[in-house]
Amino acid sequence: MKKATSSTFKWLKDIVGLGTILVALVVYFSIRSPNFLTATNFTAIANQIPAALLVAVGMTFVLITAGIDLSVGSLVGLSGAVLGLSIDRIGLPLPIAILACIATGLFCGMINGLVIVRWVLPPFIVTLGMLEVARGATFLLTETRTIYLGSKISKIAGFGIANISVLFIIAIVAVVLGQLVLSRCTFGRYLIAIGSNEQTAYLSGINTSRIKVSVYALSGFLCAMAAVVNTARMASANPNAGTGFELEAIAAVVIGGTSLMGGRGSVINSMLGVLFMAILSSGLSQIGTEEATKRMITGFVIVLAVILDYYRSRITSKG
Repeated sequence: MKKATSSTFKWLKDIVGLGTILVALVVYFSIRSPNFLTATNFTAIANQIPAALLVAVGMTFVLITAGIDLSVGSLVGLSGAVLGLSIDRIGLPLPIAILACIATGLFCGMINGLVIVRWVLPPFIVTLGMLEVARGATFLLTETRTIYLGSKISKIAGFGIANISVLFIIAIVAVVLGQLVLSRCTFGRYLIAIGSNEQTAYLSGINTSRIKVSVYALSGFLCAMAAVVNTARMASANPNAGTGFELEAIAAVVIGGTSLMGGRGSVINSMLGVLFMAILSSGLSQIGTEEATKRMITGFVIVLAVILDYYRSRITSKG
């Protein structure tokens, strides 16, 4: 009981800390740019981040098990390509095409998990290989051309409430479900146990192999969902879609307090991390920061988040 209360207190402390940083960021950019603190700008941010949110949910689960998934960007690209080809070239109805898209992401994620578990290989190497395989397959399938779909898919993004698209609502539902699974379900407790000490978890009777395969499959599934969202928003399937998503997702999740060492994390906090990255990007653009400088600042933030995670892990292990 005491341990649960302590964990809840730490979680609330992280949320308050992240919330304070977000507010400070908003205040800073509002002072620097008159167009930043407007409903139009925040609506634009809300409609741009659903795909990143979905990928971040899966990445949170993977990192908690002390794994990593570098293939998420390429899986978004490949799943989107399958969606585009299914609609444009094969002529499948939209619901069937979406199922084909989701099956692609799920299958690739499952392959990641099976290879990692079967041959006891580092997730970094396996998912790096999948990154290249999936991106290559995307280029082959699309012949490196964007597939324009127009209203065949963009109508999905047309629904919404008060200028907030249904895509954002879907992403928020995924965040809430992810947090409930992590904090209220046995599956979530198993993830934390594996990330804290996989050998102990195995000796405790947890089927660690099955859980790890499930986590990578779930990550692939959420990448496919992100592909649907991304393709609907852009009304096209771009072979370069999802490029760089892996770094953005890892950065957002680590900024949200999920440890790269495993055993600790929160989906809600990862959502705040995604918001942080989106607000930082929007604010820097509005004050006229050049793209090269934006990338340098983003890189600095990622390194800082990893350093903070390192010291936080050391403090936790000593405690």
